[in-house]
Amino acid sequence: MPINVSTNVQKPICSIVQKVDLIEQNECDFWIQHQNDPKSAQKTETVNFGRLSDWSALCVPSHQVVGRGTFGVVFKAIWKGKDVAIKTIESENEKNAFLVELRQLSRVNHPNIVKLYGSCNNPVCLVMEYAECGSLHNLLHSADPQPHYTAAHAMSWCLQCAQGVAYLHAMKPKALIHRDLKPLNLLLVARGTVLKICDFGTACDIQTYMTNNKGSAAWMAPEVFEGSNYSEKCDVFSWGIILWEVLTRKKPFDEIGGSAFCIMWAVHRGTRPPLIKDLPEPIETLMTRCWDKEPSQRPSMEEVRNTMNDLMKYFPGSDEPLKLSNQSSANRSGSSSATSTGSYADGTINSNRSDDNGEPRSATGREETLKSFDAKFPLQFKPSKVKADTVEPLRPRPNSKESMAVFEQHIRMVQEYLRVQSEIAHFVRRKQELMSELEQDQREQQTSSRLIQEHGKLLEDNSSLSAYYQNLRGTLRLIQSQNQHHS
Repeated sequence: MPINVSTNVQKPICSIVQKVDLIEQNECDFWIQHQNDPKSAQKTETVNFGRLSDWSALCVPSHQVVGRGTFGVVFKAIWKGKDVAIKTIESENEKNAFLVELRQLSRVNHPNIVKLYGSCNNPVCLVMEYAECGSLHNLLHSADPQPHYTAAHAMSWCLQCAQGVAYLHAMKPKALIHRDLKPLNLLLVARGTVLKICDFGTACDIQTYMTNNKGSAAWMAPEVFEGSNYSEKCDVFSWGIILWEVLTRKKPFDEIGGSAFCIMWAVHRGTRPPLIKDLPEPIETLMTRCWDKEPSQRPSMEEVRNTMNDLMKYFPGSDEPLKLSNQSSANRSGSSSATSTGSYADGTINSNRSDDNGEPRSATGREETLKSFDAKFPLQFKPSKVKADTVEPLRPRPNSKESMAVFEQHIRMVQEYLRVQSEIAHFVRRKQELMSELEQDQREQQTSSRLIQEHGKLLEDNSSLSAYYQNLRGTLRLIQSQNQHHS
């Protein structure tokens, strides 16, 4: 039965949106249980996912835009008396991404992945679980005032993300790679304690080694934008960057500025976010392994999940609800233009790398370090204590015009330097491509010359053989004539 909408709800965004292909839990379970049946899977994909199980009114209050994804706009709506998110497409060009997300979300069922309730054909849209706390990106960078959170919350978010991605990578018969993991695509519910992965518009089957550059520059693995073959390890790289981001509350590579190509070039050359001062060794080791240049050296997401599970015993209190203001919880647009604020905790945290004499710390010492890390990780982040790059300039004096002018000039020069370096890299790569083409042309010319010579030699051989053949025929006729004369 259609739900009754209160009178304060405005006219639906589109009067055509009245019927939704509903995906109830029993049908989702049925589909998952029969994934190994090719006929069943084929039938499922041709029917807009799932069988028709119910019709219900779908009311979308006007101007309730809550964000944008890989494709389309996300609206807040009401379905069966509860809030849902409606993801629509704005053009025909976005239909492919829509179909990808519909197909991939219809295959998954995990507490850390946003739930798909149904889809609608006219207009084309997805009906999904609504995340009342918005994206992790907004909580980290865009909310005002910024919510307080602890190391336990940060570690829990990363663990939940790892659990969801490990589930995707382990799916049968066809596993999934997300390819666009970043805080904008990680949603929070249950007052900020539960994380859910969303935006599957770039996801693909794990058996396919991709070469198209899906994803976002700051979280993108180098092999992706280099155009190399890549696999599920690109998600592991993105997860490592996310871990750094939630622990520092800073945007990765924000200091580079410029275009996305500048970030890609820096990552290609081996640049990574600065290591966090006094970060416990087990966390730092896991983080740096995840963003290793070589995909084969990165851990699997299953190993990441297991390691994070082991570490979480040192971080109690992750289920403590966050104190979210109305403004921060309502801000879900996911704008990437928000300024980066706050950073890693202030205060002294015992390093577990080694003692003063260079000997490794004991297991007990490591546990104490992890415990003290959470204890001294304050609710409100203080100024950054990341290891600063030695070439970073001194911060300007805001009250000095001369100081600000010098600093701004430095920033412009750095951006120009990065632009020039990027252009040089582009020209070097283009030169290599042209050299390769030239070498190929030279090889083809050499091959052509050799073939021409061989052809000429064959013509000469043909002439010689023809003359020899005619000579033999003449000899044969002479012998035949002599034989006739004697007989």
